[in-house]
Amino acid sequence: MQFLVIAKDRTDDGALERRMAARPAHLEMGDVYKKEGKHLYAAALLNEEEKMIGSALIVDFPSRKELDEWLAKEPYVLGDVWQHIEITACKVGPSFLK
Repeated sequence: MQFLVIAKDRTDDGALERRMAARPAHLEMGDVYKKEGKHLYAAALLNEEEKMIGSALIVDFPSRKELDEWLAKEPYVLGDVWQHIEITACKVGPSFLK
């Protein structure tokens, strides 16, 4: 099942520092999940100054349970980067999966 994950970062003074500290582990995990076909697309959300303030991902997991298991070990969750996570079931069009 495919899901759209929109995660907004915390907004305190240390938020960007925590994001940058967790980013290598986040990208490494993303590479693994991409190879497994679980992460289809991802992008950093930017503010007007082009600083990262969140993430948008389209992921593919067998169920919401497996998605929640990924989130439980996601470096941006463990590193207190993401404050609000919105999850919506979705379906990527076949022309985008080629």
